[in-house]
Amino acid sequence: MRITIVLMLALVLLLFVASALVYARLPPMVASHWDAAGRVNGYLPRFVGVFLFPLLTVVVLGILLLIPVIDPLKANIRKFLPAYDAFVIVFLAFMLYLHLLILAWNLGIGFNLLRWLIPAFAILFFAVGALCERTKRNWTIGIRTPWTISDDKVWARTHMLGGKLFKVAAVLVLLGMFFPAYAILFLLIPLILAGMVSVVYSYVIFQEH
Repeated sequence: MRITIVLMLALVLLLFVASALVYARLPPMVASHWDAAGRVNGYLPRFVGVFLFPLLTVVVLGILLLIPVIDPLKANIRKFLPAYDAFVIVFLAFMLYLHLLILAWNLGIGFNLLRWLIPAFAILFFAVGALCERTKRNWTIGIRTPWTISDDKVWARTHMLGGKLFKVAAVLVLLGMFFPAYAILFLLIPLILAGMVSVVYSYVIFQEH
């Protein structure tokens, strides 16, 4: 078993361990959803609220591990598999961090959840950018448009640009820490723009071929 798989499973296990350690100290109904301003607007029964998130993470991890096996262009995925594995680890670390924040909030530690998530989102966006720059053409990972899927050169040029844009988005996200009232805008707008520009760019350079 690859060391990366062991690390992935360890991160998922920590989700369950953290939930079990604090379970008895949590209220019967736990906060499970926050609005864009960081206010709680959803609750779940304690058991569901504490263990649903780890279970969903297990499902997502299963899908992420299955992708390199079932993708029709899996030979291409093998060429950047170390970068893909690194991204999955960053994603799982993000999920663990988010879960720990939720547990801490429900233990009565008051803080703005979105503000504490901003650095984690920045790291996640940067990891997306790094992965984009290393991907090869495939059907499930990356900026998949009819134009990138159809041409290796279009794929490569689109993902080089997309990778840089997501890294810039990661830096812009951090500005939300200094303007907490607009944190959600600093989170969403750079992400949406990075995606939209990448899609349009893929069409433009495909037309040039």
